[in-house]
Order: sequence, then C-alpha cells, then structure tokens
Amino acid sequence: MSKFIRKTSHYFKSARASPTHNLCFVQIQPLSSSLKPIKNSPNQHSFTVSYLINSCGFSLEKALSVSEHVKFEASDKPDSVLALFESHGFTQTQILTIIRNYPPVLLSDPKKTLLPKLEFLKSKGISSTDVTNIVATSPSILRRSLEKNIIPSFNFFNNLLQSEKKTLAAIKSYYGFHLSDRQTRVTPNVETLREAGVPNVNIMYLLTTQPRLFMASNDSFGKIVKEVEKMGFNPLKVKFVLAVQALIQMTKSTWEKKVDVYKKWGWTEEEILVAFKKNPWCMAASEDKINGVMNFLVNNMGMESSLVVKRTKLISLSLEKRIVPRCAAYQVLLSKGLIKSNGISLMTLIMSSEKQFLEKVVNRHKEEAPELLKLYKENLDLSK
Repeated sequence: MSKFIRKTSHYFKSARASPTHNLCFVQIQPLSSSLKPIKNSPNQHSFTVSYLINSCGFSLEKALSVSEHVKFEASDKPDSVLALFESHGFTQTQILTIIRNYPPVLLSDPKKTLLPKLEFLKSKGISSTDVTNIVATSPSILRRSLEKNIIPSFNFFNNLLQSEKKTLAAIKSYYGFHLSDRQTRVTPNVETLREAGVPNVNIMYLLTTQPRLFMASNDSFGKIVKEVEKMGFNPLKVKFVLAVQALIQMTKSTWEKKVDVYKKWGWTEEEILVAFKKNPWCMAASEDKINGVMNFLVNNMGMESSLVVKRTKLISLSLEKRIVPRCAAYQVLLSKGLIKSNGISLMTLIMSSEKQFLEKVVNRHKEEAPELLKLYKENLDLSK
C-alpha cells in the first residue's frame, strides 16, 4: 500500500494544468494625460517610456520593462486603445495588467482588432464585468484571430458541451479556457475519460466546473486516470472524476506531506486510501486545514481520530463557520442532559444541514436551553 500511494504521487506534478496569469499589480494613478510629466527630459528616456509613465501611470522601472517589447513615436494609436478600454469598463488596474502582459496591444487597431472581440464575447451573453475579467486575466485573447481562433474555439466547446450556457459557465470558471489548444489536449483527455467508462454527464460536469484540468498533457492526464482506476474508484460514479481532479492538482511533495499529516493523527495508509475513496476532497484540503480540524475534534472534543475516516467530509467543512459553532451548541446540550435523551450524536449534529440543525437542535430546545441560539449566532459572528 505504501508503494502504491507513493507511486501515485509520482504523476501529480507533471499533470498540473497550466496556471492562469500571475498578476502583479503596480501602484497606479488615474489614466489621464493631465498627469505631471516625469522629471527626466525626453532626451533621457524614449517617447514610449515617457508615454507609459505619463499616460498609463507606470513606474519608471515598469515602463522601461514594457518598452522592451513595444516602441512608438506618436500617441495617436495608444491613446485610442486606452480610450477603448476605458469606454468598455476596464479598470485602471486591468488596463495596466493587459499592457504589462501584452505590450503590443498599444499598437492595435481598436475598431478593427480589439472591438470585434469584445463585442463577440458580449454577444454570447457574457456580462461586461466578465468580459473585462476575461481579457485582463488572459490578454492573449487580444492577439488571437477572431475568425480563426476565438470563434472556432467557442464553437468547439459549445458542440462538446451541447449547451451555450455550459460553455459560458466554463469560460467564466477558467478565463483562459476558450484559448486553449482544443485539438491536441482537450479532445484526447475527454476521450481518455470516455475510454475509462466515465459517463458523458460526469465528463461534462468536470469540463464545465474545472476546465483547466483538461489542459494537462495527454500523457500525464492518462496516467492519473489509470491510477484512479487502480485505486478502485468506480468510473460510473462522480467520485471518479473528483479523484482525477484532486490528484491532477497536486504535486508529489504536496501529496506526501498530506499523507504524513494524516499519519501523525494515527491513520494508516490503508485508512488514508479508504478516506480518499469516500471523499477525494480530504486530500485537497491544505495541511493547516487538516491539522486544524483534526486537532479540534480530537483534542478539544475528544473524538477518536479513526472516526473521521468514516466521515471524511468533516475535513472539508469550515472549522470556524460550521464545526466550532455546532460543537459549542453540542456542549450546551450535553451539559443539560439533552443529548442523551434525544439521541443526537456529535457527528450527526455537525453533518446536518443548516435548516435541520436549527429545526431539530436549536429550536427544539429553545425552552430548555434558551441561550443556545444566541451562543450559536455569536460563534458565527466571530467566524466573520
């Protein structure tokens, strides 16, 4: 079992999908030509650098960096680009982000190159706010051909998902989705799941909610699917694709660290695998989250560590918003002897829905324990 868990982790790092842009915002001033000019004379810095500082609000360092990728000696074209972005609701931070990640945008033709792309996205029902987020997060869309790339990509995913609504949901879930290499990555990865016996409805669920996973290399994606099969997951169940999702997002070292955390709480590797099969998200939680939940339940509430293996969803619940407030209520009921008479277990109390908890616990005992509701609300307020 030990070799199996370690072997499984070998594939995680290589299977990670391409990350989204890592944005690093600079301190900016309003985009306006009325900004005070830089003290250095035009002879000391190029027109491009001066423009980036005076009209865009870049620092000298950032302006020099951007100017390595774009040069211009007149402000007409960049002025029109900035005006287009501003008129379509882009924030100053978003505009600077776009320019930093794709400097040549300042030399684009606003009406012929940029506007049609913004209008296409809006024509598909994407709100203005989402359009600005999509472009700011994936500026590369602005250098892609509308006719040869963007529209075909949209149609590809629309045909795959059989729903324009789901396609839009996928785009909003992962802004770079519509620009991905659909033929060499997405299609083969979808086919890998189909060949494993995963129902189309579960594939579409994963494709809609976690589209970036399909950007993993076909080889790595296939190995992860094989490992999930070896673990004994049923491909007909949605937990199969959830396990694929959990594993493909983890590096080898991250998986091993989480295994070690659970071992410190007395879990065996067999129990870790059982827990993962019950709820793949128990390995998606951070090390701090795992330690926090286990420490509270075991050391504060006296729960056996092995019991969590049977209810691994506990690891996914919010410690501050769910577990601590419910446990405080449990202790009140316990001190008044109400738990024993009604047969309410701590596990049931934590796992029940908010409606069930209020109806069957708080409201049912409002006469015997009138302070219960107040205590519960106070703990919820503290979590905020």
